[in-house]
Amino acid sequence: MRIDSGVDTDRNGTLDSGEINSTSYLCEEDGFWLQLLHFADIDGNEATALDTVDEFSALVDGFRNDERYGLDTLVLSSGDNVIAGPRWFAAENSDVRAITGSNEPGHVDHLWMNEFGVAATALGNHDLDQGPGELVDATSSESKNGVTFPGTQFPYLAANVDFSADEDFTDIIGQDGEDASLLGGKFAGSAIVRLGGERVGIVGASTPDLPNITSTGDLTIAGSTSEIAELAAALQPTIDALTDAGIDKIVVVAHMQQISIEKALAGALKNVDIIVAGGSNTRMGDSTDTLFPGDTEFAEDYPFQTTDADGNPTLVVNVDGDYKYLGRLVVAFDKAGHVIPSLLDKNLNGSWASTEENVNLVDGVRNARVIETRDALQGVISSQFNNVIGHTDVYLEGRRGEVRTQETNLGNLTSDAMIAYAEQCTELTNVLALRNGGGIRAEIGNAVTTGLTTEFFPPFNDGLETAKPGDVSEGHMRSTLRFDNGLVVVDVTGAQLKALLEHGVAATAAGATPGQFPQVGGISFGFDPALEAGSRITDLWVDTDDNNIPDTALYTAGEAQAAAADTYQVVTLNFLANGGDQYPFADQSTNRRQLYSSVGFGDPDADDNDLPDFPVLTSCDNGAQSDFSYTGGEQDAVAEYFLANYADAANGFDIADTAPADDRRIQNLSVISEFVAPVTP
Repeated sequence: MRIDSGVDTDRNGTLDSGEINSTSYLCEEDGFWLQLLHFADIDGNEATALDTVDEFSALVDGFRNDERYGLDTLVLSSGDNVIAGPRWFAAENSDVRAITGSNEPGHVDHLWMNEFGVAATALGNHDLDQGPGELVDATSSESKNGVTFPGTQFPYLAANVDFSADEDFTDIIGQDGEDASLLGGKFAGSAIVRLGGERVGIVGASTPDLPNITSTGDLTIAGSTSEIAELAAALQPTIDALTDAGIDKIVVVAHMQQISIEKALAGALKNVDIIVAGGSNTRMGDSTDTLFPGDTEFAEDYPFQTTDADGNPTLVVNVDGDYKYLGRLVVAFDKAGHVIPSLLDKNLNGSWASTEENVNLVDGVRNARVIETRDALQGVISSQFNNVIGHTDVYLEGRRGEVRTQETNLGNLTSDAMIAYAEQCTELTNVLALRNGGGIRAEIGNAVTTGLTTEFFPPFNDGLETAKPGDVSEGHMRSTLRFDNGLVVVDVTGAQLKALLEHGVAATAAGATPGQFPQVGGISFGFDPALEAGSRITDLWVDTDDNNIPDTALYTAGEAQAAAADTYQVVTLNFLANGGDQYPFADQSTNRRQLYSSVGFGDPDADDNDLPDFPVLTSCDNGAQSDFSYTGGEQDAVAEYFLANYADAANGFDIADTAPADDRRIQNLSVISEFVAPVTP
């Protein structure tokens, strides 16, 4: 739009005749000014993000409602809007959903983005950490107790991602080039926004390394970060479609994790005016910008100026994450739709720290709905994640792509906890454990990615009052073992156990993450995914001497041994015993015992319970050290196990996750050539 000349107040509150008000260009009717507000990477420090989101919301309000210029405002995110952790899972709590109307984890950050007026976002790697299905759930509309969460009122964009390849997106794939206001809750490659009678194109781009660093399900991603020309070729057709439609102002929201890639991409693309980078947390700024408390310097100038493949000006911008900064780019376009670099004003542009001083300077108003939901989250987090039950010295692997494809240390720990809980019952000895990987919903710990290198740590527990680094809490139990299934013990023969495990690995395939994949205790088996489903297990050993170390062969090299005819006690989840994940448990009318009473998660509804009244074992004295889960629930079992064995930093759990080649409970024979038989110490 056209901006009339006037005076500008700079960041020190003094009058300044900035370039935005002093050029004759402003009188040209065909010119266009845009105020771009942007952010990304709300995935690091929980305490910082929650403490600053209200000031952040006020900055957005102040800039959007600045009547001095009447700038047309576009708000964009370049991805990593959500991440599994305290904030993600606390959103499920009844105190939070009573306000938001949604029971899905992760939806609160999306609610905030709605409040900020976000028009579109790139798809980041952490957005997919819990898998495509969980992201879709977190963006969908829902109503609880008369309160409605409308879902995301903006689209996720990634022109180099094929969303149609994953069934979770079947009904929510939007049309490329559609108006962003009509793409709320959908996923597409591009969108347009209408501002001041002009159309601005928004194109999304995600790092091609997604399959290596997050849970992509069946999504397919085009391009290569090592071959910029290949990545540009994957994006250019979507850009060309917009320019062919007469759109001459195009912004790319990219999540490449290294700003050097976005910079290189800028020179390889045509007709792109601005790239909003993401994933690298690059703290860009200039001499007029103030740092967020604790930050020491800006990494480079804001914006980075370069040219596209045709030699036209292109700007690259980024800011640090966790709501610490709001990026602001006030930019002019000429009649041909090209950026005019000479009109960039440092007093207006740059990284605006989310501080009280800046809020006052821009006369912003904190968003009441953001504050209300933030306070509810903080209350839940403080209560649950400060209720410490134990300690781990290592990252506990529970990510979807791992726990549904291979043995993990968290799968082993939860299985061993189930055995320990069951063996407190006087009727039970030498118990084996079988659970589904799909029932483990999150890792316990933090992953830190620098470039393409990811390091894994015990939980940071940043900003918590009681919990220290490495402490495991009620909050972790509620997020990781979200379903809190009841524990069930059934008798199975060795042959039946093999059939159960065969089902567990039947859906294993390259790129697949089947929820039925087993995690086990007291069991060691080898399977070959290249063999026909149902006949993949070649070797199977079980524990028979009460030390949880397999010592008896049921099958070797595909041949049944005498012990395969014997009967074994297996503790499992009621969800699986009831046929969940299609597990083929046989009729349990005479051999099922429950460690919980009444109806547990995974049982038919209490008002329509068609299961027999199975006996409940009452001789199990677990000491009742933990009380946030019902007796006999899996959360209760794991909490009691931590309290009994890994209660504090002096006695932390220290068994790190191993690579598939070193796994011994679940041995993938496509990774190791020969089954390694258990050795009793």
